Amino acid sequence: MTRKVTDVTRTKNGRPVHHWRRDVVELAALFTAVAVADAVANLVGHGPDGPELLLVSAIVLIATAGFHTWWARRHGHAPPTGDTGARPLPTQQQAGPSDQGSATPGPGAGESTLWRMRTTVKDEPGSLAALCTALAGQRVDILSLQTHPLADGTVDEFLLRAPGDLAGGEITRAVAVAGGSDTWIERADAHDLVDAPTRVLGLAARTALDAAELPLALRQLLGRCTIRSLPARPVAGGAPGPEAVPVEGVLEDTVMRLRAPEGGVITVERPYLPFTPTEFARARALVELDARLGPRVPRSQDVLTLPEGSDITVRRADVDDLQAAKAMHERCSQRTLGMRYHGPVGDADRYLNHLLSPRFGRTLAVQTASGRVVGLGHLLWDGDETEVALLIEDAWQRRGIGGELLGRLVAMAVEAGCASVYAVTQSSNTGMVAAMRGLGLPLDYQIEEGTLVITARLDVAPVAGRAAYERERELSEESVRD
Repeated sequence: MTRKVTDVTRTKNGRPVHHWRRDVVELAALFTAVAVADAVANLVGHGPDGPELLLVSAIVLIATAGFHTWWARRHGHAPPTGDTGARPLPTQQQAGPSDQGSATPGPGAGESTLWRMRTTVKDEPGSLAALCTALAGQRVDILSLQTHPLADGTVDEFLLRAPGDLAGGEITRAVAVAGGSDTWIERADAHDLVDAPTRVLGLAARTALDAAELPLALRQLLGRCTIRSLPARPVAGGAPGPEAVPVEGVLEDTVMRLRAPEGGVITVERPYLPFTPTEFARARALVELDARLGPRVPRSQDVLTLPEGSDITVRRADVDDLQAAKAMHERCSQRTLGMRYHGPVGDADRYLNHLLSPRFGRTLAVQTASGRVVGLGHLLWDGDETEVALLIEDAWQRRGIGGELLGRLVAMAVEAGCASVYAVTQSSNTGMVAAMRGLGLPLDYQIEEGTLVITARLDVAPVAGRAAYERERELSEESVRD
């Protein structure tokens, strides 16, 4: 028993196990070989048959060496016996860092899918633990978790990484069995990996730099939703006016209404998922930040040289450019204004205050070296859709200004996450049609009563337009720092 314990101890510590019988045999063989060699040497030196004895001794030495090698291999590499204490190799992967993956990867190993999921659970101990256990049973990893307290429960919002072969329906079924209700799930992307506080701070910074960012920030904060800005006016057509919405706003299940800084109403609607009080408070804080900072647009500009050699400046415009825009209207022909506004030309000026407001979109102005505004490009938020519109003074048409403005506006739409943009014009407006075709994007055409609607799908951002937008953003940040 004592020898067995010693052998086990040696094996655990990584030291080989030796036995005294093996050592005795090896020493005996060595002494025998030396004795034989000495006897042979005496016979060779003093006897008549020296060469024959020398050959015999060589054969004996070779045989002895062969026997020693066979013996060492037989006992040195034999399988361990039961008394050595050697343990079998582990059959399961041990805990701890490793550079190798699992030895038996399951289906879809190496592929994963990101999901955003919301579910309502009872506000009682153990409910969240049951939910996490159910997700773990489906090999789903929880990357982040936010809780939204309600009066009669809690809405838990998860960012999940699931195996690539696991469908969203299987996840929701597992959650339902674990006690989750009103579950909603959709695919997520890498942008959702940013934690909630960092994302909210980034949206606040964007809103602080540009008043036109408020609708986009609300959309990114709340997910897929429809945002409409209504100007300050009395109640008409069933739409609530500013006086019907208190300063603190109104939350009604899937609709929230907030007082806009300029006195209008911002309506946010998400029919597929009710808003929580936490989301309402975040949205209200963004609107309050926008109101405190007041009207603002980045004062960035690019100086470009047209093919014929004239220099123009492209910059952001707002309501401060109202008089310059009206002056450009007066220099435009009736035909140019008619193709742009599709209505009585005399009413064109009344649209400008709305179009130039950063609350409803973004406007780019083209300015000559003398400071005269000769072109306007509008990117307008229209609920779930986005409209682009151009107006170029007659004397400056056919010089590439429209294409330059349109490329920049589309790049802004891509950066804002818009799926498409559309332009409303007339079939006779060949300049607008050519500018839309020049984007190099898939286009859809619809004609109704002489009005042409061209929709561009933003599957791929135009390189030139994106470069222009990034340059504009850099200039904007430089102007803020200055």
